[in-house]
Amino acid sequence: MFVLLCGLGFWQLQRLHWKEALIAQVDSRIHAAPVPAPGPEAWPTLDLAEADFTPVTVSGTFLTDKEALLYMTLSEPKGPIGGVGWQVFVPLKTDAGWIVYVNRGFVPDPRRDPATRAEGQPTGTVSVTGLLRRPERPLHLFGDGMSRDNQWFAREPALYARAAGLPAAEVAPYSIDADATPNPGGLPQGGETLVVFPNNHLQYVITWFGLALALVGVFIAYARGVLKRGPDDEAD
Repeated sequence: MFVLLCGLGFWQLQRLHWKEALIAQVDSRIHAAPVPAPGPEAWPTLDLAEADFTPVTVSGTFLTDKEALLYMTLSEPKGPIGGVGWQVFVPLKTDAGWIVYVNRGFVPDPRRDPATRAEGQPTGTVSVTGLLRRPERPLHLFGDGMSRDNQWFAREPALYARAAGLPAAEVAPYSIDADATPNPGGLPQGGETLVVFPNNHLQYVITWFGLALALVGVFIAYARGVLKRGPDDEAD
């Protein structure tokens, strides 16, 4: 049991070093100069985990009638608006012809209807700069994970595209979180990407090694008790 507990402690120590390196890597990456968003020729070999949070840029035309809404509670907004609301994902048909979903930013729940923020719906060619984000793969407990009312609870551009009737082969396997460049009327409110990585591994290290030491202490106390009783006490 002592060996097992120590093994768990060393494993969490390795995880701690990995997580700290990941945090440092992402922190450095998000401040790099943006690069062109990967097109279809790069998708088959694109490592989405490695590319996550890479600054990218792309231009094209928004398909504003096919937006998807991702639920969000923005408790610490970088902009003036927070609370319960939605991230607005809109497919952008790029100048090259392929499509990528852009998270244009946050809107409060009373403004989820596009008609309430019509001034923020761009027309014509636009340029977008933001962070490439990999999709989420939650466990779908019901059906195939499709939303029946265009309200979603996970970042899944493939399913957004399927619900909107967009050709799957033309839709990027990632999405882009737009930066904080203001939109007309103030909504959607961009630049609200959460760059947070839970890092509880140090607590786990202390817990496992602490249990190992406690186990040693219990054994020593038990052994001392046995030695004090002696063979005569054992016979009685």
